Amino acid sequence: MDRREFMSKTLAAGAAVGLASAPAGAARDKAVRIVGVSCSPRKGKTTATSVKVALDAAKSVNPRIETELLDLGGLEISGTPGGTTSADLPQIWDDFDVVVLPKLRDPVPDGLIIGSPCYFRSMSALCKAFLERIAVLREPKLLLADRPVGVLAVGAYRNGGQELVIEQIQAAMLCHEALIVGGKPKAHQGATLWNAYNDDITKDDFGVATAKQLGIRVAEAALRLYGPYVKSDIQTGLK
Repeated sequence: MDRREFMSKTLAAGAAVGLASAPAGAARDKAVRIVGVSCSPRKGKTTATSVKVALDAAKSVNPRIETELLDLGGLEISGTPGGTTSADLPQIWDDFDVVVLPKLRDPVPDGLIIGSPCYFRSMSALCKAFLERIAVLREPKLLLADRPVGVLAVGAYRNGGQELVIEQIQAAMLCHEALIVGGKPKAHQGATLWNAYNDDITKDDFGVATAKQLGIRVAEAALRLYGPYVKSDIQTGLK
């Protein structure tokens, strides 16, 4: 048996094992839904565009991937009113309850990409409010547990606090027992973008590349977790 034949048979056997060990009831054609959340008060601007770039890259990985952008810009979302458990929280009935929560609970996304602008080297107030309010997804059970989550940040400078913002959001998502996903080289921690071109974030070639890498990694993780997946499932990617 030559090397090529050996590798072919080995890969085929590996794929068969992967399919056999897939979760019960998992279907090869099951849709995998990834939701991107833009936590900038500026609707449709650089953060929303960056999240959309990541979602488009995720969608390119496999036809089973379905994506949705949830742009929080312009929505009225208050922070938590307090309480030790979600049952103690008074009902606010703002845009979070009406617009946002249904997208995250019915059904629960198979993966999340969360983006925030950097304000004074921290996440936006809107992002903080969003992270506080999704506490309702922790009880009576952790709905986001084991869901892959990637994070991106947009700053006014190349080193404008993007990695700090990524860490802050990742720390919050660990409270949900989510699976934190980074990118590939140049975006190991998450995607970092620089708004240096009058709100045309697409001109930041380096930042856009990190957003694409992040989207690809979240998609790959979701495919592995929520249905049979082998490397040949990937149709496109970045070199």
